[in-house]
Amino acid sequence: MNFPVELPPQILALAAVLKILPEDIDEFFTRGGGPGGQKINKTASCVELTHRPTGTVVRVQRFREQHLNRIAAYKQLIEKLEEQIKGKESKRQQEQFKVRKQKQRRSRRAKEKILQDKHHRSSLKEQRQRALRRSLEELR
Repeated sequence: MNFPVELPPQILALAAVLKILPEDIDEFFTRGGGPGGQKINKTASCVELTHRPTGTVVRVQRFREQHLNRIAAYKQLIEKLEEQIKGKESKRQQEQFKVRKQKQRRSRRAKEKILQDKHHRSSLKEQRQRALRRSLEELR
């Protein structure tokens, strides 16, 4: 598989696993829009990729250079296709699930267990301090 741009090895491996062929991808270069003024309006640095078998379209205009936009577009297209094909097993979905899980509030039971452990730890420390005070008093 030879993509028209040089992609990182992990993206190429992902494309191979998903059986994404460069021949199935149509590439279009258009003029960008939005902020940037005259430079954006005059140059065709925006890259639009269409994966014919699935009809998935990706449009990238993040950088000023067309070459960088092409690389970013191919990466984005392959990741988007992975998400469509693999669903919950895709890397992006797993990352989103992880973040959601981290932000989720702890259950009452989990909070109680954490507090129990903290109380136990503090009581151990208190016992050590008492023992240290006693030994210091005995030395005097």
